[in-house]
Order: sequence, then structure tokens, then C-alpha cells
Amino acid sequence: MLTLSTILLQAAAGLSLGKVGAALGAAVAAFAAAFGIGKIGQASLEAGARQPEQAGHYRMTAIIVSALIEGACLFAIAVCLIAK
Repeated sequence: MLTLSTILLQAAAGLSLGKVGAALGAAVAAFAAAFGIGKIGQASLEAGARQPEQAGHYRMTAIIVSALIEGACLFAIAVCLIAK
């Protein structure tokens, strides 16, 4: 049976290491952004549960910060894919 490392080596054999690194960098950037946005959503919901009168403010702040994180993620992905 093929192990994961063997499969990755066979897949990378036709590619240069720069392309593999760029793909891994883009994947890490996307994962980190998704994790960060999830934590922001969690904190916003918890804060809104503690102070319901401020829930709209927390929601708007979470949307703005999530948009900034998503923009940084897209920039990181673009840099990884262009850098090869």
C-alpha cells in the first residue's frame, strides 16, 4: 500500500518544489483565515449573549474584522500562487 508520503512524492515529481510550496502556503493561509473568522464569530455570539442590547454592535464589528481577515487571506493566497 502507498503511504501518504509516497503519494505526495509521486504527485510532486512532475511539479517543481516551488509550486508545491506555493500550494501549501495558500492552503495554510486559507485554513488560518477560516479558523480566525470562526473564533471571531464565536466571540461575537458569546458577547451578544452576555449583553443582548449590544449584539448589533458586536455583529457589525465581527463582520468588519472578518472582511479584513478575508482580504489578508486573499492577498496571501495571491502572493503564494504568483511567487511559484
